[in-house]
Amino acid sequence: MAQFMLPIRRRKIYKARRQAGASTYKAMYRFEEDNVEYLADVFLGENNERRGGALTPKQKIQIFLRYVGDPGFQVGVGEDSGTHQSSVSRNVKFVSEKIYVKVNQWIQFPAEQAEIDAARHQWQEAFNFPFVIGPLDCTQIKIKKPLEHGDEYIWRKQFASINVQATCNSREWFTSVDATWPGSVHDSRIWRNSSVLPIISRYQGQAILLGNSGYYTETQETRLKYTFMHKRNRVIIERCFGQVKKRFPILMNDIRVRLSRIPKLIVSCFVLHNVSKFVNDVNDFPDIPLEEDDEIVEHENHNPIQGIQRRNELAQILYAQR
Repeated sequence: MAQFMLPIRRRKIYKARRQAGASTYKAMYRFEEDNVEYLADVFLGENNERRGGALTPKQKIQIFLRYVGDPGFQVGVGEDSGTHQSSVSRNVKFVSEKIYVKVNQWIQFPAEQAEIDAARHQWQEAFNFPFVIGPLDCTQIKIKKPLEHGDEYIWRKQFASINVQATCNSREWFTSVDATWPGSVHDSRIWRNSSVLPIISRYQGQAILLGNSGYYTETQETRLKYTFMHKRNRVIIERCFGQVKKRFPILMNDIRVRLSRIPKLIVSCFVLHNVSKFVNDVNDFPDIPLEEDDEIVEHENHNPIQGIQRRNELAQILYAQR
């Protein structure tokens, strides 16, 4: 009589999960440890996985933070965390999607009349500039050149990128972010197709987002005081870009994930910037050389008259305050 032997199942061996020391924890994971636990609770919730080698929510957040706080090599992150590269890849996708789901809770543009009124008041109180609810600007985030339609992602500095548009408020929280446009797309085109423009357009009153010359055409009629105040106020968004890139250096390097995943990954970093403000996690990372976006001198075919009129009206108000 034939005998059948069941194969002996090979016991799976899991790598030991490595722990960062107290002195290196924030450098590795970009947040204080108690705030990492807060992130795990807010974005991932309870752990329902019961397998022996399953990652805890805190470990999943740590792997994601290690990845965005690193030049972006998944193999190296796997070595640091005691996980395989494939696990790092799946985890980065999983966590970025979990964070992205809650983007509207953490990045909110003032949409109602009362909210815009409050934003105007806050900006006036902080910077003494009338009608402004925040600055508007774009920043280029480097990526690997896509195989399909790759030339659309090459901007004038000759590398592939995503052109990210964002706004912020007087507290340096991002209030909107759009990371869906190839690097070659002009800032003004992104603005004309943004979700923010209709909100501003239907506001019953004057509400202004300060942009650079990529959004309007300068003339010799520009008032000196207006120009000074405009630049001093608009630099707030540049400071926010600098803060998010300092905390998450992957935004300064080539993002090496599938193109379809990049927008959610970028937006997740912007969400976590706002969370860091909420939990008061100090951005005390070393300064890094930022890629300065050259002042745009080329202009798409758009009518600058309305922007110039608004600027001249503001100039008159500012002169009256002397």
